[in-house]
Amino acid sequence: MSKDLPDLRASHEDRDRVVDVLRIAAGDGRLDAEELDARLESALTARTLGELAELTADLPNASAARAKDVLVVEQHGGKYIREGRWSVPARIELRAQLCRVTFDFTHAEITSDILRIETDMVHGKLFFTGTRDIAIDTDDLTLTYSKLKLRPRTSPTPPRLRIELAGKLLHAKVIEKRS
Repeated sequence: MSKDLPDLRASHEDRDRVVDVLRIAAGDGRLDAEELDARLESALTARTLGELAELTADLPNASAARAKDVLVVEQHGGKYIREGRWSVPARIELRAQLCRVTFDFTHAEITSDILRIETDMVHGKLFFTGTRDIAIDTDDLTLTYSKLKLRPRTSPTPPRLRIELAGKLLHAKVIEKRS
């Protein structure tokens, strides 16, 4: 976000980045639950970069840097889609109920060889879209009334990205699509 252009319209990605920073700050004890809720509501309804900048102005820059290392996704109902050009963090925390979550790696900027996704999904679908040079490891995933639809990896070269899927699925599906 640019402080030089405070009247510039904010994008969904700008809002998501601020939400991540606020959640990390709350986890660090810098914001109490009430203030977090108020700032999250303001972040999700902000129209300009200036409005978003005000929400994190009193928080240290370390939180913003750590937000890039961890993406926190909490989705209850509806859809969550991460596609196009996006920077893949080292870790994703996914807590979802009654929804469809899509991570499209086709044009993503891969910053690490391994992406760990800690998931707690109930009644949902998790889609991975990408190229053949991605491998998905589900050894640390607990399935309860859930299914995996993953494509076998046939390439002899090492994967560009190894996704370690961990946590639990209840009445959910993980589906891999290749572009």
